[in-house]
Amino acid sequence: MMHIKQLSELGLFNARVPRYTSYPTAPNFSADLPRGICSSWIKQIPAGSAISLYLHVPFCRRLCWFCACRTQGTTSDAPVLAYAQALRAELELLRTHLPEGVQLSRLHWGGGTPTMLPAPVMRDLAAHIFDIAPLAEGGEFSVEIDPNEIDAPRLDALAEAGLTRASIGVQDFDPEVQGIIGRDQSFEITKQAADGLRARGIKSLNVDILYGLPAQTQRRVADSVQKLLSLNPDRIALYGYAHVPWMARRQQVIPSDTLPRPEERFDLFETARRLLLWDGYDEIGIDHFARPHDGLAIAAKTGRLRRNFQGYTDDMSPVLIGLGASSISRFPQGYVQNNAATARWKAAVEQGRFATARGHALTPADRWRNRAIEALMCDFRLSREELVEDFGADATELGALIDQASRNFAGFVKSDAQGLEITPAGRPLTRMIATIFDAYTLDKAGHSSAI
Repeated sequence: MMHIKQLSELGLFNARVPRYTSYPTAPNFSADLPRGICSSWIKQIPAGSAISLYLHVPFCRRLCWFCACRTQGTTSDAPVLAYAQALRAELELLRTHLPEGVQLSRLHWGGGTPTMLPAPVMRDLAAHIFDIAPLAEGGEFSVEIDPNEIDAPRLDALAEAGLTRASIGVQDFDPEVQGIIGRDQSFEITKQAADGLRARGIKSLNVDILYGLPAQTQRRVADSVQKLLSLNPDRIALYGYAHVPWMARRQQVIPSDTLPRPEERFDLFETARRLLLWDGYDEIGIDHFARPHDGLAIAAKTGRLRRNFQGYTDDMSPVLIGLGASSISRFPQGYVQNNAATARWKAAVEQGRFATARGHALTPADRWRNRAIEALMCDFRLSREELVEDFGADATELGALIDQASRNFAGFVKSDAQGLEITPAGRPLTRMIATIFDAYTLDKAGHSSAI
């Protein structure tokens, strides 16, 4: 009880802070970028290196009311097929800029609902990608699967294309919760999708589940988690629902009075967390869990855990190229984001140019602050020596920030000559602690609840 009281006094239950899947975060990107910066950064990728590639498919057959992603609904395949053609054109544009011998350490299709693509289009798109950059040895090809939007022909197409990891969004299995958030997805249809994937030799399965949804109770969360565990996923992302109706208008359909209070959100997370740990999962960072054999668990044990726009990853590539409307690319030099409007993205690609709309060129200070935040988010500790020697941090400035964290979160962090460490009791505060190392303005309205 004292622990909860202390967390409350530190503002955990009222704070809105970034998830830090990048630094600076996307709200701090600017439209004021040099012309052709994306082309220039792609050409500077070392020949023969391994990069990550992300394809965004922003279409859904139906729009879930809880979702804050950039998506658009369609009951027709026509816009999806036209979008796939534009993706092919963007891939050809990428081909003309990529240095020789580049391979893929990771390929991920996200959305939206990439499984809305017809089976022949899936095969064609995957073949086109691997013709430009083959999958590196040990590389992974993953796709976000909607159990309501998948069938045998599309499962066959993905398996034949070389899918190695599937990601299924569950959110919650309770019918009342699903009704409020506009997500009708039974356990039976989810199990059918998981079984279909495994029957085709796709051994690695990720599943997302949410806490903090309307009408959720500890009993309902426990029931959903137990059903989830029966699917035996390799990785589980336990995300907090971000209720931001001022940004995602569809969330205005969800009555605010059905949402759990912040303290109740904490209890929902802890209920799910305890069940996952009891079932033998390793806890990864602030919101992921993985079987001990999984690459994410191994990365966490060996100091190779990283953050990217999908959350935690074991991918060590410094380059992630995002294709499709609103996609974000990460380079050693900085970030670029495609135009979020599908029509504008498509027009740019058809004119033979990258659809860069905004981004950020990293400064020297950005680099060490980025690493400090990533280290806290991944390992719950940061090293003074690493930040000064490897990332060029000013020792005095870094020391002042560590001292500030020690004062602000006394009892939940430990600091010494080596660096700063967040204690197990302080891990719910990790995102708040990370903000101390963030030099940019934090617009609280634009971020999600700290718990």
